[in-house]
Amino acid sequence: MPDLTLQLAAQMTDAALARAAELGAAVSAAVVDAGGHLVHFQRMDGAEIAGPTLAVDKAFTAVAHRVPTADLTALTGPGGELAGLQSNGGGRYVVFGGGEPCWSTGQVVGAVGVSGGSVSQDIECARAALDVWETATIAIG
Repeated sequence: MPDLTLQLAAQMTDAALARAAELGAAVSAAVVDAGGHLVHFQRMDGAEIAGPTLAVDKAFTAVAHRVPTADLTALTGPGGELAGLQSNGGGRYVVFGGGEPCWSTGQVVGAVGVSGGSVSQDIECARAALDVWETATIAIG
């Protein structure tokens, strides 16, 4: 299983920011380990002030629930199986797109979170970072 090293996490946030630049968005990007602890973070010039918190919390949520945060949107709405989730965990759970878990050999070993663009832009940027992780995973194992 590949390690989620600082170097790899930096490559992941680099990829997220590069995709954001292509999309014309200004974002923050974070990578956390399996325990939800911050490994690497970057914020683009001009990115929103909420981005640093939301990017980290999106990554935290993706690790905690082992799903992309976009998958939680419908589940946490009124009548959903996880209704009210976002008000738990000290408010750390973010239930809209931009968080993606990093899987390796059937386990979540970390996650990436992106915030600052539209939801679809955040998802695209997070998936660009996830592509870096998946490429590293394939190369190692």
